[in-house]
Amino acid sequence: MLFLRDLPAMPLPSGFSRAARVRAKAGSQVQPAAPRAAEARRALLARITEFFLRHDLAVTAPNMASVCGALSGSQPELAAALVRREASGEPIDQRWLDTLVRLDPDGHSHIAALETLSEKLEYTLERFAETARDAQSETHDHRDAIGEQVEALGAPAELTKVIDLSRAMLVRIEEVEAAMARSEAEIDRLRDNLAQARTEADVDHLTRLPNRRAFERRLAAAAVEARVTGAPFTVAFCDVDHFKQVNDRHGHAAGDRVLCALAASFAAMAGEACFTARHGGEEFVLLFEGLGKDAARARLDAIRRALAARVLMNRDTGQPFGKVTFSGGVAEVAEDADTRGALARAEAALYRAKQQGRNRIELG
Repeated sequence: MLFLRDLPAMPLPSGFSRAARVRAKAGSQVQPAAPRAAEARRALLARITEFFLRHDLAVTAPNMASVCGALSGSQPELAAALVRREASGEPIDQRWLDTLVRLDPDGHSHIAALETLSEKLEYTLERFAETARDAQSETHDHRDAIGEQVEALGAPAELTKVIDLSRAMLVRIEEVEAAMARSEAEIDRLRDNLAQARTEADVDHLTRLPNRRAFERRLAAAAVEARVTGAPFTVAFCDVDHFKQVNDRHGHAAGDRVLCALAASFAAMAGEACFTARHGGEEFVLLFEGLGKDAARARLDAIRRALAARVLMNRDTGQPFGKVTFSGGVAEVAEDADTRGALARAEAALYRAKQQGRNRIELG
């Protein structure tokens, strides 16, 4: 049987361009692109599989889209965020990945970009401050030296011009020193503002509790510490019961005050070893460090009973809200290899508490 590759090369007609002749010649020597593309796809799938197994991620369509976008290079910002996360030693778990994608569905983490810009700004400010201090010190030394020389010269007629120029230079140096001093003060102010902005980025604007971003960072740190010390720690999800009815009957401003009251109760009664954050909407999360699930449940249930016994009033109308309660789910992290399983069990326990009548705490 005779194949095309066995036929002798035939000369192209003279009407063909030089480029066509080059392409024809190259085509007879280069391997087809299809095998190379298939090999690249196999390599990418292998990297994706290894990533899912290494970070124990569920194989879901959203996860596949995110991880494939990062590892294939089609979403470079998402890839950079994953690299930063791995380099920091913090876990790439489901909640972190969901948060990252939710912040920007296209895979561009604006918060990560803001943090990077903040770090660069802080580094630039520090370098500029060092330069300003060094320059100020040098100009001060030069000014003193020039001043001494001017005084030593005296004022003979032939040196009058030199002395006048030197005195003018001294005045200019003093102006530069004053400008540098003002710049250094401005740098200190900018650095304070930057520190305040970073703090505000971790705080919920309504309740002034830490927000979900701050909670996830604290949770990751607590997990590392617990693995080292072996101490128990427990997570809890809490949700205000029938919160939509509060908003519908009394308005959203009144609903906001209910959330603030609940936040204040958590902050006052949960204890110093508890890290409380607003997770979003009417949902709160609590991290009990050093407490097992039974002790954490007892403490959370005490807060639930205290809140249920209060009568909250609508300050605008003078009408009571009625009994405001919350439901919760508690799970101990030590029972899981990572925090994601405990969070899922706590959330499932919260839903179970809702299904069983609300105003109760369930163990997950």
